Amino acid sequence: MQQHDNKLRAPLTTLKGVGPALAGKLERLDVCRVEDLLFMLPLRYEDRTRVTLLGTTRPGQRCLVSGEVLLAETVYRGRRSLLVRIADGSGQITLRFFYFSRQQQQQFQQGTQVSCYGDVRAGAGGLEMIHPEYRILKPGQEAATSDALTPVYSVTEGVQQGRLRSLVGQALEIMRSSTPSELLPDDVLADLQMPTLAAALLYLHRPPPEADLISIEEGRHPCQLRLSFEELLAHYMSLRNLRLLARREAAVAMNGGTEELQTFIRSLPYQLTAAQNRVCTEIAADLSQAHPMMRLIQGDVGSGKTVVAAVACIKAIACGKQAALMAPTELLAEQHWHNFKQWFHDFDLQLAWLSGSQRTKDRRESLAAIAKGTADLVIGTHALFQDGVKFHDLALIIIDEQHRFGVQQRMALRDKGMRSNFHPHQLVMTATPIPRTLAMAAYADLDTSIIDELPPGRQPVRTVALPDKRRPEVVARVREACAGGQQAYWVCPLIEESEVLNYEAAEARHELLVQALPELRIGLVHGRMKSPARDKVMRAFKDGKIDLLVATTVIEVGVDVPAASLMIIENAERMGLSQLHQLRGRVGRGQAQSHCVLLYRQPLGQLARSRLAVLRDSNDGFLVAQRDLELRGPGELLGTRQTGLPQYRIANLVRDAELMPKVQRVAERLQHSDERNAALIMQRWLGDAGRFGKV
Repeated sequence: MQQHDNKLRAPLTTLKGVGPALAGKLERLDVCRVEDLLFMLPLRYEDRTRVTLLGTTRPGQRCLVSGEVLLAETVYRGRRSLLVRIADGSGQITLRFFYFSRQQQQQFQQGTQVSCYGDVRAGAGGLEMIHPEYRILKPGQEAATSDALTPVYSVTEGVQQGRLRSLVGQALEIMRSSTPSELLPDDVLADLQMPTLAAALLYLHRPPPEADLISIEEGRHPCQLRLSFEELLAHYMSLRNLRLLARREAAVAMNGGTEELQTFIRSLPYQLTAAQNRVCTEIAADLSQAHPMMRLIQGDVGSGKTVVAAVACIKAIACGKQAALMAPTELLAEQHWHNFKQWFHDFDLQLAWLSGSQRTKDRRESLAAIAKGTADLVIGTHALFQDGVKFHDLALIIIDEQHRFGVQQRMALRDKGMRSNFHPHQLVMTATPIPRTLAMAAYADLDTSIIDELPPGRQPVRTVALPDKRRPEVVARVREACAGGQQAYWVCPLIEESEVLNYEAAEARHELLVQALPELRIGLVHGRMKSPARDKVMRAFKDGKIDLLVATTVIEVGVDVPAASLMIIENAERMGLSQLHQLRGRVGRGQAQSHCVLLYRQPLGQLARSRLAVLRDSNDGFLVAQRDLELRGPGELLGTRQTGLPQYRIANLVRDAELMPKVQRVAERLQHSDERNAALIMQRWLGDAGRFGKV
């Protein structure tokens, strides 16, 4: 690396005034090196480039003013405060301080010149500033103005704005004399019409007075796009490295099992859709390779991902290998267990079950079967990959609801199944449709297959949005549906009543529904219940022993209940589109026409109205996910437990989505023909070790 980059990568303690204590505080902001200060962009800017005449100030304005002290007094109106009135010939303003010392009070002698920066507001005696930044001026001294807009940074406890500005100023001085290496090819910068890295950083830390602050606030200024592009590029290349690593590692090439696979498909009580057949072909091709498969299956709720996973298992087992399927909850894992037992009933295959709540004797038997290799397929929760579990010959790992698991966990699972330098093939599934640009950024380490077709006969769920004042009609509809042999869900966002949030509470709704529908068997399930109790209620609902299930969003990822044909969701206007779509997917799994009722509290804003309209008008999970991504961002769409989602300093996956195709092209070019610069870009943004792996 060149010498000037070394200066920027030096520890913060090389800067004037930074000792171990201050360095420790800055580390909370993820600022550890001089270079990190440059990439810590301002939250906003203040205009201190000119002094505003007091006579022209208006409430709501944030500005720099200067004037002569006319009066300074301590008053006790409600609370003790120091009032300082200043004038400049064009007007007057009052400075109000609630926290002040005797020394401060003595600074404001009559006739003293003072400059102040703060928010102008209307007070009882005219315009005022509360706790402005101020400076006492010497006789004849004018208020100091800046030749650039003043940055305002994110601060941490014990580090003031002034100190941060000073440190960033030192970093900028180092950058001026030691320009950071330009790692993007010149023709790429020209094609994208972007400035150099140094020019972009200098502009964003010290914008000229005429800067377009609106475009900066919206994150679409060319200087911001320049930085976002390189950050997205670094993350994308680090994930692509994982794919390249996987292709350099050894896996068992499973070329056999074709006859067993076809026999299994013919044994199913239905025909696979064209989309399922296409994905099965892609998986079979992956499994025949001598490097590990790393494939993501995306499919809407009810699209038949699990049977595709069963096809992959059959192929692995037919080749004499073990397969393992992991689900995030015990209930979902148990559903897979029953499905696979039914599908594999006529085949000479041994299944093993492993979960955290298993009895010691049963667990011991399962562990022995897994270690000996008599268990062909192992199904369970994350307990599958705990230290005490030893596989005999694991060659295929399947992870359901993969958005609950991050990149690091995917890597850990792959390493867990490693045996004699052979890595297992890995198949991950999600029922959360992921828009293409987000998938490109978050899952660049995976090949992607999409099941974009529902099985024949599966009817789309009809969705209607109603104000909650029509709840009695909905209760009557539930009575009618359950009297006809159907089952229903009633979903509430909270468990208990809340004075803060005006949501419907599941426990209160359960009590009211029990009173309103005494003839029905009504159950309650929520996240605070212990897993065994929750699973017991869900099993009773699945077995038809409960007519109406009142639940929180804990059922978002749940079991199949074919007789459930009605879903009511309270306070739908407060929930994310993808979550609502997932909940809606709990019904529509049988032959009866299913319905989803979105109850909302009035008045309904225009944004909430348009969001609910998306669900009312479409059953397309990808369309719903795209709108959710635009409205709420990637973290909410993928779930807060998605630990693998990259944390960006500057880039925004929604705002900068249009950059991703260009990022992809440049990444492939750099990693193919300029590996050194590719590595330096990842080092700049992700640290010395890269984020997830290095080639």
